[in-house]
Amino acid sequence: MRNIVMSIALVAIVGFVSCKNEGKKETKVTNEKEMAMSKASFGVRGNCGMCKSTIEKAANGVEGVTSANWDKNKKEIHVTFNDAKTSVEVVHKAIANSGYDTDKMSGSKESYQNLPGCCQYDNEMKMSLKNGETQETH
Repeated sequence: MRNIVMSIALVAIVGFVSCKNEGKKETKVTNEKEMAMSKASFGVRGNCGMCKSTIEKAANGVEGVTSANWDKNKKEIHVTFNDAKTSVEVVHKAIANSGYDTDKMSGSKESYQNLPGCCQYDNEMKMSLKNGETQETH
């Protein structure tokens, strides 16, 4: 009987001590460099919803890109990326490799020829249109 009482007392003490120490968990401090996020907007030629999907997929496929949104009416993409992992030039290149012209690069001719007919845009198309500005279509 005495052993049972001692066992119960021991369990109670251990439980009390562990509950008391639970609030004193150690916090690890890391010296990791904060992610340096950058935003960029630039022109990208395109026509339709399929273009939007392909352009955004190309941009989002770049390591470090956290978001990409192409505006069909303005012919402009808005990209957020970790500039420690990539650069805006790499995003331009990825989009150009998918067949679309950007402000800085011409799209891959081979990729462009493989785009659906509705995605084959006029190479003279204006990009980064401002509010109220319209694009003439032939």
